[in-house]
Amino acid sequence: MKNIPLLLMGCGGVGRQLLQHIVSCRSLHAQQGVHLRVVGVCDSKALVFASDVITRELNDQTLSEVCRFKSNGSSLSALGDLGECIVNGNTESKRKVMDIAALLGKATGLAFVDCSASSETIRMLNQVVDMGCCVVLANKKPLTSTMEDYDKLVSYPRRIRHESTVGAGLPVIASLNRLLSSGDPVHRIIGSLSGTLGYVMSEVEDGKPFSEVVKVAKNLGFTEPDPRDDLSGMDVARKALILARLLGRRINLDSIKIESLYPDEMGPDAMSVEEFLGSGIVSLDNDVQERVKKASLKGNVLRYVCVIEGSRCEVGIQELPKDSPLGRLRGSDNVLEIYSRCYKKQPLVIQGAGAGNDTTAAGVLADILDIQDLFP
Repeated sequence: MKNIPLLLMGCGGVGRQLLQHIVSCRSLHAQQGVHLRVVGVCDSKALVFASDVITRELNDQTLSEVCRFKSNGSSLSALGDLGECIVNGNTESKRKVMDIAALLGKATGLAFVDCSASSETIRMLNQVVDMGCCVVLANKKPLTSTMEDYDKLVSYPRRIRHESTVGAGLPVIASLNRLLSSGDPVHRIIGSLSGTLGYVMSEVEDGKPFSEVVKVAKNLGFTEPDPRDDLSGMDVARKALILARLLGRRINLDSIKIESLYPDEMGPDAMSVEEFLGSGIVSLDNDVQERVKKASLKGNVLRYVCVIEGSRCEVGIQELPKDSPLGRLRGSDNVLEIYSRCYKKQPLVIQGAGAGNDTTAAGVLADILDIQDLFP
């Protein structure tokens, strides 16, 4: 049985789902000769870890209790006596995490898994890669930081996996890596990489007011608590930057042209969420509907997409043919069209659920298993 020590940073929706997947897949992984040994789980306030990280692990009962606590909105610092070790405090937790990474990195190897949404893990990740640890990411921020941080993180390419940073569990990163490593240059990528904005744009196509569609999306749980986090396009821009850097573009986030679906005067600094949804967003309906009509007269539809081609990298609304893969997109699926030498006229199309804690966590789990050959 191959044992893979694992330390999880971030125990929100994706992190909790990952732990649940690990517990529920025990028998499957045993058949495959693999055991994922969770030695620690860390949130922003505390770290829960095994008393001896070399030989022991957090048992499945403890992992289930951690998930229960976190699903109630509690911090790990509020956990009672689980028979395990707890370090409270952000600074103290980080210090202990680094101690564990240094110890296991040299002894047995460690899968350092970042399912947080924080930029605070960047400095830690830059250090653990030099300790012999493998890095698995669902967090986009480390890959969209400075080029210096990015170069450090990918300096050991065999020891990093980040499939879930773009398209949740869809095989986007793996497909691009296979094309590039086979010498098939990718010259154009266009894709709808936000389930939220994919849903919004396909719904307004049917004549529904933009404001009403956004409110319905929020009620369905498709958007962040503040829908402007989705409508700003920043999440799509981060995904576009990850793909562009994968293709060798040495650019930063501020190099990307980003179209926000609301004006600055309706931003979080100027309006509350309630004001935006109550009176602000309604004033955008006519402009969106006019753009929909203009596109329809040409036989096109509007989609919020990222485009990477040559030196061009931008995200925003584009008019696209109704009968194209992106034009046929409905609901919250992600669609990505990849054009290369081999896929010149008919692109390689990747489509499927591109959001959700379940699919994202499944992608992270698959990444962890993908690096098992690096462990003794």
